[in-house]
Amino acid sequence: MTDLVSVIVVSRENHEADLLAVGSFEGEAPDIAGFDEASRRAVERLGARAGWRGKEEQAAQTEAGPDGPVVSLYGLGAAKDFTYAKLSRWICRLAEEGRVGGARRLAVVLPAHTETAGRAAAERVLRTLALSSYRFDRYQKEAEKAGRLAALAVVPPRGEEAVYQAGLAVAEPVARAVAFSRDLGNTPANVASPAWMEEQARELAASRGLRVTVLDAAELERRGMGGLLAVGSGSAVPPRMIRLEVGSTGPEISLVGKGVTFDTGGISIKPANDMDDMKYDKCGACAVLAVAQAVADLELPVRLRAYTPFAENMLSSRAYRPSDIVRCYNGKTVEIVNTDAEGRMILADALAWAAEEKPEAMVELSTLTGSCMAALGLHAAGLFSPDDDLAGELTAAAAEGGERLWRLPLFPEFLEEMKGPHADLKNAGGRWGGASTAAAFLSQFVGDVRRWAHLDIAGVANVKTEGPSHGATGFGVALTVNWLRRLGGSLD
Repeated sequence: MTDLVSVIVVSRENHEADLLAVGSFEGEAPDIAGFDEASRRAVERLGARAGWRGKEEQAAQTEAGPDGPVVSLYGLGAAKDFTYAKLSRWICRLAEEGRVGGARRLAVVLPAHTETAGRAAAERVLRTLALSSYRFDRYQKEAEKAGRLAALAVVPPRGEEAVYQAGLAVAEPVARAVAFSRDLGNTPANVASPAWMEEQARELAASRGLRVTVLDAAELERRGMGGLLAVGSGSAVPPRMIRLEVGSTGPEISLVGKGVTFDTGGISIKPANDMDDMKYDKCGACAVLAVAQAVADLELPVRLRAYTPFAENMLSSRAYRPSDIVRCYNGKTVEIVNTDAEGRMILADALAWAAEEKPEAMVELSTLTGSCMAALGLHAAGLFSPDDDLAGELTAAAAEGGERLWRLPLFPEFLEEMKGPHADLKNAGGRWGGASTAAAFLSQFVGDVRRWAHLDIAGVANVKTEGPSHGATGFGVALTVNWLRRLGGSLD
């Protein structure tokens, strides 16, 4: 999997960089106390240039001297408007400019701000720094010739050095997990079949000492997991259901992730436009596998069970059809209205299996609906839960991790719209409220588990614009790990 840049925390007196990047807010002088004289003077020269205001996107560069680093001064805009999203974009910009410019060791000088102070902020920043050089370029012939940063140093705001140093122990394993999730999500469907995903899960289990169970098509048939079998019926590669276990003490938690390795829509075929993005329809499952890795690496005191159903939704003479009636693992029948509403079908079996094992709480992540994207755009995931406490815990964990959740409703009327004319349920509702009707459908497979949540990550699972960050994001890994840390008592 992708190697990440090494991140270190350094002092102002000992940055030893060949590129020193300093952030400055509009109308404020950068804090350069403690730096060597050549670097201080270089920053002062840049700040004294005509037109320099520290406005967002402003940048200026100079040499610190014959033996000193190249110094770049970056405007960050008004401090009152500064957010983690802006900080993240700035860090990624620095990493790309450093790489293109041939820098080997980049040092980032963080300004004092609420977004850079304290434990949660330090962990967010360090994770972002580690991931700033991430590239999915294994299929590019010229990738090996491209420059790469050898190390990335961060100079914390004064007084925050110890917090940042301690934050590395958490930020680095979480960054590796996010990169693992991105790698899985970015891998194309001609490679990342359900069988290949099984191989990755087995390798993860072997490397971290996890317990793994894999249900093949024959076992799925024996257990009556008709939802997953139906979705996978049109593909030459049979579906898989994978269950990972990690931990032996602490609260029992189940995670479920949607793993459609490619989604044509089936007989209800999707339009050709943007169908290439359908390799990202497995990103919920990729995030769940990555969380299992992080829990093992961090040795969190939780008993985690991770369930990832994998199928390829294809067209063939064997594919499931509109009007088919499918029986899922918990016995409920579903009338197929739209074969492109396939994610909820594979999740039905996974959720029912997870619920049968009676966890204390259950969280599911899926790229489930375009309706959620219509509601929230590309900036937040939808959160559905009947439990106010769990919804609050997840929202807080997301904020700590620099991710966004927005709670959407689960009114009883949404479930009424999912009742089937000839079966217990139908797999698609009407035009309106599609994200909520999908969540209502899933609610019928959680059994007696009262603390459950569905995260619809369709809008945030991958970056849809071209550029260095294009592709899978690993959304959900950081927030879920933070939630598990607090449940297990690792956070106050």
